[in-house]
Amino acid sequence: MPSSHRKVAVVGISLADCGRVDTATPYALHAQAARRALADSGLDRSVVDGFASAGLGTLAPVEVAEYLGLKPTWVDSTSVGGSTWEVMAAHAADAIAAGHANAVLLVYGSTARADIKAGRRTSNLSFGARGPLQFEVPYGHSLIAKYAMAARRHMHEYGTTLEQLAEVAVQARANAAANPDAMFRDPVTVDDVLSGPMIADPFTKLHCCIRSDGGCAVLLAAEEYVPDTAKAPVWILGTGEHVSHSTMSEWDDFTVSPAAVSGRLAFERAGVRPSEIDLAEIYDAFTYMTLVTLEDLGFCAKGEGGAFVEKGRTGLTGELPVNTDGGGLSACHPGMRGLFLLVEAVRQLRGEAGERQVHRPGGRLPELAVASGTGGWFCSSGTVVLGRG
Repeated sequence: MPSSHRKVAVVGISLADCGRVDTATPYALHAQAARRALADSGLDRSVVDGFASAGLGTLAPVEVAEYLGLKPTWVDSTSVGGSTWEVMAAHAADAIAAGHANAVLLVYGSTARADIKAGRRTSNLSFGARGPLQFEVPYGHSLIAKYAMAARRHMHEYGTTLEQLAEVAVQARANAAANPDAMFRDPVTVDDVLSGPMIADPFTKLHCCIRSDGGCAVLLAAEEYVPDTAKAPVWILGTGEHVSHSTMSEWDDFTVSPAAVSGRLAFERAGVRPSEIDLAEIYDAFTYMTLVTLEDLGFCAKGEGGAFVEKGRTGLTGELPVNTDGGGLSACHPGMRGLFLLVEAVRQLRGEAGERQVHRPGGRLPELAVASGTGGWFCSSGTVVLGRG
């Protein structure tokens, strides 16, 4: 049914087992998530003619599709770090709208935590030492060091404080307390964050994401499949993507992330303003990422992110609930976490989030959400605006 005007909906979502998963392979987590997403959608696997995967296998997504028993006629293996899944969702929505695919399955699984515990892999200091990165790697400039430098620049430029950055971690943990699937749920205080072991100045341990195992899947489909689905659709209203740099020397401004571009594009294409958004799911490998992305998406002015995250504004009952499942700081972070942002946004818009369900004034369910993923060290960004109804 070729048509450049077909609407696209998220019709199935799922989590695979998450947290501490010592007995499954990444392939098994992919399969578990895929089966659950299809079951959630109520559609038969035969409708899936598109597949998107990254991060597993030599020929991703070929190997994963084979493992799942799929033979897609549309594929995507775009790999841009944590923003991969928002970018893939954008590509899939465009393909479905154009009639190049009817239903696209996005799936991810990782045993990052279990592999390190079992000695199957070790930590790495960098993504590689070829190309432009060869000029940074010899100096031990690790990924976390790059985020730490950016955070310090924001503190210098705008007076952002360590306490404000710590508030991001405190609120993420408070949100996780209402999520039975979150890996860490015990409350933490600003003092707990500030007094923790230093990892990369100014980041102590609780400023950094957790390491977990886990997987998830999202099924997108054309509008004509919606009457046959088991759940109410959540529509893809607008998307945006942007890449800005790979080396720190080419990053024009450490206080501006590529979400400043991807967010603007997504909101413009969706025809909505940031002020209309009911909740935001933001990639949070480090506390600074949440703060600066809030600025760049337009929820507050540049330099005001520190003040914005104070006083519970990003909590479940705040004016803009952020990372309602606890985010990568407390819920789960098995690697490229961007797909989890989409799952949680859809769950909230459906009203299926249980104790952590967001309600807007008058007790109504949220109607608009944004998921914004970040890759590398603010190298790439993908933003998706979703709507209920």
